[in-house]
Amino acid sequence: MAITTLVIGLLLSNVVDTANAIGTCYGMLGNDLPSPQRVVSDYNRYNIKGMRIYGPVSSLSQALQGSPIAVMVGVPNQDLPGIAMSQSTADSWVQNNIMKYPGVKWKYISAGNEIRPNLDNGGAQYARYVLPAMQNLQTSVNKFGLGIKVSTALETGICINTYPPSRGQFDPSISGYILPIVKFLAANGSPLFLNVYPYFAYIYTPNMDIRYALFTSPNVVVQDGQYGYQNLFDAIVDSVYSALEKAGTGMVQIVVTETGWPTAGDKATSIANAQTYNNNLIRHVKNGTPKRPSKAIETFIFDMYNENLKTPEREKHWGLFKSNGEQKYPIDFN
Repeated sequence: MAITTLVIGLLLSNVVDTANAIGTCYGMLGNDLPSPQRVVSDYNRYNIKGMRIYGPVSSLSQALQGSPIAVMVGVPNQDLPGIAMSQSTADSWVQNNIMKYPGVKWKYISAGNEIRPNLDNGGAQYARYVLPAMQNLQTSVNKFGLGIKVSTALETGICINTYPPSRGQFDPSISGYILPIVKFLAANGSPLFLNVYPYFAYIYTPNMDIRYALFTSPNVVVQDGQYGYQNLFDAIVDSVYSALEKAGTGMVQIVVTETGWPTAGDKATSIANAQTYNNNLIRHVKNGTPKRPSKAIETFIFDMYNENLKTPEREKHWGLFKSNGEQKYPIDFN
């Protein structure tokens, strides 16, 4: 009886994970975006279980009160120094942006987005603040008894030697940055937030078959020991799992905090490709990766709506929806 109960419990746990595996990112760099109330309505209408926002917005938090949507909220990069250098500042941030809205289903806090010491994207200057900010936010979360996981969203450039995936390792040149972060995640039972873009890997890799990037390859493309890879998404995620294992933190789970495909503005951008990628993604992540089979990968699709103030042109066209809430193409979040 105990074994049967355990098996049923594990099965139910996986069902819950699967049902809540897909969310979307709600980027706000647009001047024609719907009202916060309409945003929440769109999420509920299409049964989107998770929302990632890149910074707290009081009007949106008000609109989210009482909704079933699980929310990942970011601390903007420029706010990290203050939080890193002052526990009271971290406490105030949590009180003002989380505890003030007790009816919101807060799930994650991301201390910054795509910060890497050797990445020249304007964020490298904040690298030294990431870990202390995470530590202070974790202290605040613990102090106030909140069941929220604290992490930071990284891009795949943190790894090198990613082909085949089993060779993946964290870039030794930034080991002083990344290793303390993943050890913090392991110690606190928090996931690694990872932005995963097969689209960019495809357009910058000569002679790659687009089917490998779109989950439509009919055969294994990369054989890596016992693991066969038919899609690039799995290969990218498992290369980071390999890096985590080499760092002694293989128990850390990955949450894919951004992935998607643009519909216009550059090479291989089209409605058809975006529809193929995102619908296949939703079906695929419920089954895990070759290294982590049968474990749904919690995933946030980028982006909920087009953001018309971004550059270059392709950055305006990642939305699943137009700014008026109209779907660009059929997509099934179930």
